[in-house]
Amino acid sequence: MVSGEARRGAAVDVWTARLAVVVPALNEAHEGGIVCTLEALHAQEDDDFDLVVVDNGSTDGTADLVRATIARLGRADRWRVVHEPQKGTGAAADTGMRTAIAGGAGLLARTDADCLPPPGWTWAVRNAFFAGHELVAGRLVPRTDDRPVSRVQQSVLAGVVWLASAFGKVRPGNRGAGYLGPYVMAPGCNMAITADLYERAGGFPRTRIEDVHEDRALVNAVRRLTPAYGEHRDVWVRASTRRVHAWGVVRTLGWYADHRYRPEVVDIR
Repeated sequence: MVSGEARRGAAVDVWTARLAVVVPALNEAHEGGIVCTLEALHAQEDDDFDLVVVDNGSTDGTADLVRATIARLGRADRWRVVHEPQKGTGAAADTGMRTAIAGGAGLLARTDADCLPPPGWTWAVRNAFFAGHELVAGRLVPRTDDRPVSRVQQSVLAGVVWLASAFGKVRPGNRGAGYLGPYVMAPGCNMAITADLYERAGGFPRTRIEDVHEDRALVNAVRRLTPAYGEHRDVWVRASTRRVHAWGVVRTLGWYADHRYRPEVVDIR
């Protein structure tokens, strides 16, 4: 909980503001892909939100599949697909956020096309904003439906996320003068921010995923503007484990630790 003064500084009434969810997507027309994410969003208890899916140059018909699913779910009035040809989750997410803002959204939430938000996710996002935070950092729980994951593997994956978060708090690049509060890990696949703060912070950097962790860059820009941000454990999504399955635990940790492991091309999101 932040101070009453910080809460009064918020420029938006969280209960009446238009909420938009942004989902960057690249080649997610496979089983267990974006259709599962769309169905999870369709099942939200608080379903008063816009959706912007950003097709980031897919070659497998992702955009057409999303349009067909939107029509099947009866969501064509507030759900849409836009295109961003520039490679990178930063560019795709920024296009989605700015499209949502242009459509009147005052609150922005992001998840990814391989994540499953539980039914209470958008409700929890609004509650987190009501607590006074202008940037909300959620947590990740491993998916178990897309790839076999044992209890031991689930514990290991949870440990990977914890280590990445702990490293971020002591990483030299996340410390220093000018920051108004401590570093928090706000994973791009589960975070939310007010439209006002997003624009003031400059948004996600429009860079390649190989070059910059766009979520960390946004968090650090926010930290120079306000202390009204924080982690919320009740804002959670089930996240794909495919990166760990493809790279292994050690390489995945290296990826999150300043790209100490960095393939030439990264298309595993």
